Amino acid sequence: MDGPVFVVVLVAISTVGWLLNNWIRARHGYPVENEWKGQTAKSDPAAERQIELLSSENERLTGQISRLEERLSVLERIATDPAERTAREIDALR
Repeated sequence: MDGPVFVVVLVAISTVGWLLNNWIRARHGYPVENEWKGQTAKSDPAAERQIELLSSENERLTGQISRLEERLSVLERIATDPAERTAREIDALR
């Protein structure tokens, strides 16, 4: 092969590979690379809203879990403490 033809073939193979890679990524919903190796993500308002809803639900559930852990620790303390001391503490609260 001549030198210039070899260079043109290499550029063509690289370009076809880049196009094929981006086509596969776009088809499966992954961010697409642009010419300078940056990534261009599709902006989907429904997906962004879903992420916001899931984040807020995650925060709510995290708070709920921490409250349940506190209650569980109190119940464990009551179950493992001697009955006499627990009775004294209950009487002290009255």
